[in-house]
Amino acid sequence: MENLEQIVKLEKSNIIDTYNRTMVIAKGKGSFVWDGEGKQYLDFTSGISVCSLGHCHPRITEVIAKQAGKLVHCSNYYINEHTPKLAQMLGERSFNGKFFFGNSGAEANEGMIKVARKWGSMNGGRYEIICMDNSFHGRTLATLAATGRAKYREGFGPDMQGFVFANFNDLQSVEKLINDKTVAILLEPVQGEGGVIPATKEFMLGLRKLCDTHNLLLLADEIQCGMARTGTYFAYQRHGVAPDAMTIAKAIANGLPMGCFQVAPKLADVLKPGNHGTTFGGNPLISAVGVEVLNIIRDEQVIDNVREQSHALFSELNKIKDAKDYIKDVRGAGLMIGVELDTKERLTKIVTDCKSKGLLVLTAGETVLRLMPPLNIESQHVAQALQILSEVL
Repeated sequence: MENLEQIVKLEKSNIIDTYNRTMVIAKGKGSFVWDGEGKQYLDFTSGISVCSLGHCHPRITEVIAKQAGKLVHCSNYYINEHTPKLAQMLGERSFNGKFFFGNSGAEANEGMIKVARKWGSMNGGRYEIICMDNSFHGRTLATLAATGRAKYREGFGPDMQGFVFANFNDLQSVEKLINDKTVAILLEPVQGEGGVIPATKEFMLGLRKLCDTHNLLLLADEIQCGMARTGTYFAYQRHGVAPDAMTIAKAIANGLPMGCFQVAPKLADVLKPGNHGTTFGGNPLISAVGVEVLNIIRDEQVIDNVREQSHALFSELNKIKDAKDYIKDVRGAGLMIGVELDTKERLTKIVTDCKSKGLLVLTAGETVLRLMPPLNIESQHVAQALQILSEVL
């Protein structure tokens, strides 16, 4: 890449430093990216569960080019041909209900919270939402208040009222918080930023029963764990426990900005014209890509591949764990995998060592190595990653 130093200089001079960026990514193809100096990396981040079909998938590139030459945007006062189709296809793969399309995961969660509060105002004036410790739901003021990690909220107080926190996978902890103000229970079926922690089947079943008993809403944040990442279209389906509302984002358009929330029929008419909106949400370009993403997942049997490659990764990572006493756990679901280590310092070193050997990985929580490869990754590239991990772990 020409003028690499100039690009870095422009970054430091003009961009607010919120990300601790360490390298320039110049291009990507399939499961690989290249930095500004031309070095190739196997990408086990997928843009943090975004580019789940890899980089520059030819079918997606074709759809982008075709739709960009036809219609990129129209006001949400009008209907475009792709968004209703995308909603239908998502509904066929999840639960019966209606959708609202926005631009990001945080925006989707914000909208779902508004639905819960509006429904609660219609049902006894309830507004309080029970959230989970170690959860992460976004960076807006409401989604920060719903996030169960205090470090993200530091300096942005006072917190928005109406959120209380229970222990994840502890049903009794949730039940103790239910009162006459409670309207909903919110969770990630697999916690991402908090450490790649799956909800147990017993916990999910118990939450559904609590919601049914107390007339509460069960809200699922599937922003990181949805869209086939865990080996089913959505993570809640692993336990057969359907929520009353769900958010989807990240991988929904394989890199183009989109988020949405889905509501069950009993919530379909809660929001009226003028109650909620967005300028760019569900525009024709991104919706056309969303449709193609679902087509590719079907046509290329991506979910079968997730399960196959997941088995290979978990099998070998557990063998490594058995040989290393500083590896505390290997957990997750599908191709959302966490390797818990003993110290933050060790985690930092392993991430650096992986990068030096051509493998990009993520962190989660304080001591968890997070692996999120593309869902269509090939066996040979899984083997390549495992070889590097065996050397650095």
